[in-house]
This record gives sequence, C-alpha cells and structure tokens, in this order.
Amino acid sequence: MTSIGLLSDTHGDIHPRVFDFFADCDEVWHAGDIGPIQVTDKLAAFKPLKAVYGNIDDHQVRAQFPENLLFYCEDLKVYMTHIGGYPGRYSPAALAVMKKEKPGLFICGHSHILKVMPDRRHNLLHINPGAAGKYGFHHKITLVRFTVEGTKIDNLEINEIDRKRLP
Repeated sequence: MTSIGLLSDTHGDIHPRVFDFFADCDEVWHAGDIGPIQVTDKLAAFKPLKAVYGNIDDHQVRAQFPENLLFYCEDLKVYMTHIGGYPGRYSPAALAVMKKEKPGLFICGHSHILKVMPDRRHNLLHINPGAAGKYGFHHKITLVRFTVEGTKIDNLEINEIDRKRLP
C-alpha cells in the first residue's frame, strides 16, 4: 500500500499544516501552479515528489517538471497535468491522452475547486485537489490524501483550512 499526499496551486505558499497532514504519506504529488522552485525543493526534502508545471510556473519549474506526467503507482496508471478539466468537460489535450493511455486515475489542478468524481465513461477516478496556496478566489485551502493498493484507491481524506484565518 502506498499513501499519497496530493496538492495543487500553491502559488509560492506552503501552509505549515501541509507537512502535518502529509506526515504519514509515502509520496507527495503536486498538480501544478507551484510558484517559485523553492516550493518543490521544500516538498522534495520532506517526501519523494512527483509534480507537473502549471500555467503560472517559470522557466526553472518548467525545466525540472513536465507539463504531463504518466506513471504507475503500484498497479494503478496515473495521468497528471495542470489544466485538464473534469468529467464531461475535459480539455481536448487531456481527453486525447486519456483515450490513448487509459489511466485509472486522472489528476489536474488549475480551477482551485476541489473535485473528486468517478468517470464511468473513461473508467477512472478524477481528482482535482483544489488550491493549497493563499492566492486566488478560493475560500479554503484544500489538501487530499489517499492510499493506493494494487489498482484500488482508498482511504481518501480531505483537509480544509479556512483562508480567512491565515496570517
């Protein structure tokens, strides 16, 4: 079993509770709009990191991380990109990858809206972890963690932090 901590849209800010919520995770995955490279440096020093760049990320982040990432976590094929849409409204680029690669888990960020939705048409689970940074229109910082065992996704938990109470 592999435990995953998932976040997106940090925009240069890592809330201290990220490290507490992801303390027991085996890996951290970041679905783009990282901000300065120091964000991923801190996350990678904490746990093994997989990440993609987002539309706000600079040349340093883009040199270190791809736009799209296709990989296996245990026996589960995972596709992660920053701008991908959601079931019924996928971007054309994301949909083309999903049709060709047939992942069991599709992860994207960008919208700042937390969504966990099964997509029966493409036989996958879609997760957008929302936004973990303090910049944007969202009212809550959201973090997701879950486990993968074989091809099964389980123990999904969400942590919401009220942005109004941030320093």
